[in-house]
Amino acid sequence: MAKSHILGFPRIGADRELKKAIESYWKGDITKTELESVGKTLRSKHWQQQIDAGLDFITVGDFAWYDQVLALSATLGVIPARHQEETITLDTLFNMARGSSPCCGQQAAACEMTKWFDTNYHYLVPELNEDQQFALSYNQLIEEIQEAKALGFPIKATLLGPLSYLSLSKTNSDFDKLALLPQLVTTYKQLLANIAAEGIEWLQIEEPILVQDLTSDWKKAFTTSYAELSQGTNKLLLTSYFGALGDNAELTFSLPVNGFHIDLSRAPQQLETALALLPADAILSAGIVNGRNIWRNDLATSVSSLQQAKTQLGERLWIASSCSLQHSPVDLDNETKLDAELKSWLAYATQKLTEISSINAVLSGINSEALATQFERSTAVVSSRATSTRIHNAAVKARVAAITDQDAQRHSEFTKRIVSQQQELNLPLFPTTTIGSFPQTSDIRQTRNQFKQNVISQDQYITKMQAEIKDVVTRQEALGLDVLVHGEPERNDMVEYFGELLDGFAFSKNGWVQSYGTRCVKPPIIFGDISRPAPMTVAWSKYAQAQTSKLMKGMLTGPVTILCWSFTRDDISREEQTNQIALAIRDEVVDLEQAGIKVIQIDEPALREGLPLRSSEQQAYLDWSTKAFRISASGVRDNTQIHTHMCYCEFNEIMPSIAALDADVITIETSRSNMELLSAFTDFSYPNDIGPGVYDIHSPNVPSVEWMTQLITNASEYIDVARLWVNPDCGLKTRGWQETEAALQNMVTAAHNLRDTFSHKA
Repeated sequence: MAKSHILGFPRIGADRELKKAIESYWKGDITKTELESVGKTLRSKHWQQQIDAGLDFITVGDFAWYDQVLALSATLGVIPARHQEETITLDTLFNMARGSSPCCGQQAAACEMTKWFDTNYHYLVPELNEDQQFALSYNQLIEEIQEAKALGFPIKATLLGPLSYLSLSKTNSDFDKLALLPQLVTTYKQLLANIAAEGIEWLQIEEPILVQDLTSDWKKAFTTSYAELSQGTNKLLLTSYFGALGDNAELTFSLPVNGFHIDLSRAPQQLETALALLPADAILSAGIVNGRNIWRNDLATSVSSLQQAKTQLGERLWIASSCSLQHSPVDLDNETKLDAELKSWLAYATQKLTEISSINAVLSGINSEALATQFERSTAVVSSRATSTRIHNAAVKARVAAITDQDAQRHSEFTKRIVSQQQELNLPLFPTTTIGSFPQTSDIRQTRNQFKQNVISQDQYITKMQAEIKDVVTRQEALGLDVLVHGEPERNDMVEYFGELLDGFAFSKNGWVQSYGTRCVKPPIIFGDISRPAPMTVAWSKYAQAQTSKLMKGMLTGPVTILCWSFTRDDISREEQTNQIALAIRDEVVDLEQAGIKVIQIDEPALREGLPLRSSEQQAYLDWSTKAFRISASGVRDNTQIHTHMCYCEFNEIMPSIAALDADVITIETSRSNMELLSAFTDFSYPNDIGPGVYDIHSPNVPSVEWMTQLITNASEYIDVARLWVNPDCGLKTRGWQETEAALQNMVTAAHNLRDTFSHKA
């Protein structure tokens, strides 16, 4: 019988046990031993679930305390000098991820974070230098293999491949990263030998960059590297996902490995090519169950689509998830909030294990009453979803169809708008603001929970939230910020909040997925056409504005980000879903302006994230996604200032499209990169105002006045000071008030110092 397996399982736990344990460890509430015990318990539980579901292997190596790329960096000894210690420990990894406390007057900045391909997962970017040395230095993978062996599980190990690791890294100078490849491959060979020494037959070696555009040098590097890596005793399952191999297919299937995994959820059309190119005796792992979304698999269709492959390959056809299931929530059985019909349409990671096993069983000729019932239920669910009256709204479809180019244009060009805005807003040089959210205290969360559970009335809830908003406004006035925000106490999440107020969305209670480190989110589920039945933020912003004579900024999440950070429909295009959201946000923007809000921020941190991985597909996406943003923002007068916020992305790759958003002010993350990201804005001659983040909100460290002053001084080398704003690099909801106020006070002081310095120069 052929094999069934997954590429990885969510490590956070069904109740986010890992998140809670790590944060308790950071607070000093539990010991490292207690933390490690939680990790061990979770791993054992998840491995057992895979076996209980009928899979043939468990996957070992998918667990990480913070991020799998960070764990690999530690394994390879890639530790930045500022974080180097005599021995690499778990605390070393946490310091790299969060920044370490000041030592001898110096602060060790956290490693840069960016998006994992086109997902909302963030990884810690490895930092390489020209004389980089690689050496096996951290033994987590081998220890977990030994742990699984002791429990008697059949093991398939997993490891990010050397080419993808190198590609995802950054360098501290301009040199060819491929020059480091020979030594890196040597270190990999040592690691593979250690894995083989543990008696592990199969190693899933992941090279997701194979679904991207590769230069001839990188293609050649694959050939030479895998010629060496294949000399060991490991059986290598070369793994790609998030798209089609495309023009890399011939290269991929020419490599001397024992098996190949392809993503048939994102790219079902590549099966025919794979069958034509697959070497004799090689395994083909078919990623037929979607690891990125939550819709139940159409089991009968999956079996039908793989029937030819099964006939041709027999037991050489393995059945798998398309990618790691870490991008799915853990267990649908824990959901109590979803209605029965909607819940019947869904499958979380635990349910996907059974789907994979069942597809493999039927393809292998196994017949049972339980399997027949499961397939009948799957077919009925697919039909139910397709015909449900909850999905389609004729009025929404008609409004989207009526969109014109004029709907996506402001009345005047930026050069004219900014003059009008300067007269209206009367802001100083280096105006200060924040990105939107302020600390979400336990009292705030408790109040929201009490309201949702009907413990307190709506009037009581509003009174408590207004008191919190008033306090936030008072604190900001005391700090001396120029453009204030209401702090967003009513918002559990920047996407979930809006989805709860829009038609066409549904919400889980326990649909948590990892975004980065211990940050988990519950993506909304887009199941139907989207519209705004009523204003969503106007009352809160209007109340906040009434508490101050300073400018109050309205805070919204943009249409592309709402799309990318939701579980989307698979029956209509992403473009159509985004335009539906854009029209809903446009209505909110117009209502905020009419309520007297003169500055409105529409966050689009996911714009780069949604970019297709192939260059040939990117411009079409950028055209409709930037147009959707402009649709959301263009219903206001010239003197209303539109801000947007973006973070953790490679700006230089999409600068024309960032400019095409035509936001009056863009705030971005630059603190971890020491303002280096601004070079992209300079090279492109970006025309509008910019707020480069000077405060890394993902670190508990409080940056000094001198640190932030220097960062903005660095920024002034790239951007005219008349166009510079001063702000943190992201929202502050995850921070505590003490550190937040200290950091913002330093930020405001830095801005005042800069005003004095540059006004004297003028």
